[in-house]
Amino acid sequence: MSPMTTAAAQTETPAVLSVQGLTTSFLVDGQWRTVVRNISFDVKPGETVAIVGESGSGKSVTSLSIMRLLARDQSRVEGRVWLNGRDILALSEKDMQKVRGNEAAMIFQEPMTSLNPIFTIGRQISEVLTRHKGLSKAEARGETIRLLEKVRIPNAGDRFDEYPHQFSGGMRQRVMIAMALASRPKLLIADEPTTALDVTIQGQILDLIKVLQEEEGMSVLFITHDMGVVAEIADRTIVMLRGDVVEQGPTADVFHCGQHPYTRALLAAVPKLGSMHGQAWPLRFPIVDIGSGVASEPTEVANTVDTRKTPVLSVKNLITRFPIRSGLFSRQTGAVHAVEDVSFELFQGETLSIVGESGCGKSTTGRSIIRLIEPDSGEVHLDGYNVRTLDQPSLRAMRRSVQMIFQDPFSSLNPRMTVGAAIAEPYLKHRLGSRQEAQDKVADLLRKVGLDPQMMDRYPHEFSGGQRQRIAIARALSLNPKVIVADESVSALDVSIKAQVCNLLMDLQEEFNLAFLFISHDMAVVERISHRVAVMYLGEIVEIGPRAAIFDNPQHDYTKKLIAAVPVPDPARRGIKRNAAIEELKSPVRPSGYVPPQRRYREVSPGHLVQI
Repeated sequence: MSPMTTAAAQTETPAVLSVQGLTTSFLVDGQWRTVVRNISFDVKPGETVAIVGESGSGKSVTSLSIMRLLARDQSRVEGRVWLNGRDILALSEKDMQKVRGNEAAMIFQEPMTSLNPIFTIGRQISEVLTRHKGLSKAEARGETIRLLEKVRIPNAGDRFDEYPHQFSGGMRQRVMIAMALASRPKLLIADEPTTALDVTIQGQILDLIKVLQEEEGMSVLFITHDMGVVAEIADRTIVMLRGDVVEQGPTADVFHCGQHPYTRALLAAVPKLGSMHGQAWPLRFPIVDIGSGVASEPTEVANTVDTRKTPVLSVKNLITRFPIRSGLFSRQTGAVHAVEDVSFELFQGETLSIVGESGCGKSTTGRSIIRLIEPDSGEVHLDGYNVRTLDQPSLRAMRRSVQMIFQDPFSSLNPRMTVGAAIAEPYLKHRLGSRQEAQDKVADLLRKVGLDPQMMDRYPHEFSGGQRQRIAIARALSLNPKVIVADESVSALDVSIKAQVCNLLMDLQEEFNLAFLFISHDMAVVERISHRVAVMYLGEIVEIGPRAAIFDNPQHDYTKKLIAAVPVPDPARRGIKRNAAIEELKSPVRPSGYVPPQRRYREVSPGHLVQI
């Protein structure tokens, strides 16, 4: 049976990829459990088709099934997958190896786990060319450098012999794209290739894929949960929910006339940059009923911030540097200037967001404030404590006033400890009550974060990512802190779970008058939940001010760059390229004895300062 005989392929142009009745099952406890059910779609030459859905929807399993990358003894793939006229599910493994990287290539979410750390990037790309194209070593080197230049890696010739750890996340993703393009495949499968990247790097990667697609005439199957990315890159969109395709069609139709409630729910949950224009206070996210697709009305967070009172947190001229040692005697030859002369205040009931790309120093700032990292100099006053002068007993007492929520709750929760014990641990360590009182406290906190108190005897692996983040929030609240440092606490969550967790944080702020230091690179989320915003670049705050001032009237070039890079969930932007300059974040490494220039700020409007 040829795909040309099917109704799906009876078109003017035959599909590069035609998936028909694909069903994938996994062997679990001796039984086959179906996770992708009877899905069908085509990808035409030069077309970009996006598969969207949240974690567990089956979108990544679909791509791995197509490329036959699932463990053969633990999985079963049924149906037909036609690639360039051949049913690749019927090929031998030896023949399939010739297809992978040659006719079809795949790039993954985390390039560091896909690249071999012990080989240079040049060797890894050259291997594809010598294996599939039969090029000599010298020819492969020349072609590899050409590919690296094509994906806009500066000084490609010099970087041929460098290793993956010497590249930034965005540049490693470019290396993966170069490797995928080495054999000029007809189909590129991109599985969440921009999810882990900063917003500006994400924009550059999306532009790059568009340009390369135009130049090479390549088809793209793009897998993501980011509806803004889908709107900008996809010709057609497939929506998956719990292993089923619930809707598919032209991207504009799916966005503007989505029929399935889940499609409408996904779109309604997406934070849109600019939606807060004219809004004085933070707004809760609309929560959508997936069964009906109806979204709740967003409501204001009704707490007030009184800046006439003493700030709960005051940071002045904070400096944190990490020494670099080299040579036979490990002498210090330089330092990473991670945080450089940072100053700000945070008031009770306020959310101050710190934004910037990876490596800008925002997480180091948060950790330095509570002395998880020891700062070199500066002043930190928190709830009456002079943090930098505290001895260990006083530091322990101070940490009752400030707690931290991390990006990955699974790594911050002990896998051998029940969630009830994990939440109770700080309460008991600080001797705030008896074990019975601690249990009552845990039950109350679980209810406050939207979980059943009966879950307290379960372990972290028995919860979803969103539930684990709620548990981490409950643990942070166990000491009744006044300040919470939330370090990328919603970055890894699906869009609807992100909305729920953000709303939870705002509800808790309203109830307990909490102050949040919210560290993030997600500008659309930051716009919605913040009272004020600080923009960091190379360890320094380059702009700080009220949320409306930063987003409506950005002054610093870097702030403008961050805002311009945010994907907008509007299919009318399909094909638009930002033409952002291809550059890595400059290095914060400075030689020994380096004295930073004295920075000055200009006040644009009340409370809105920009570095000059």
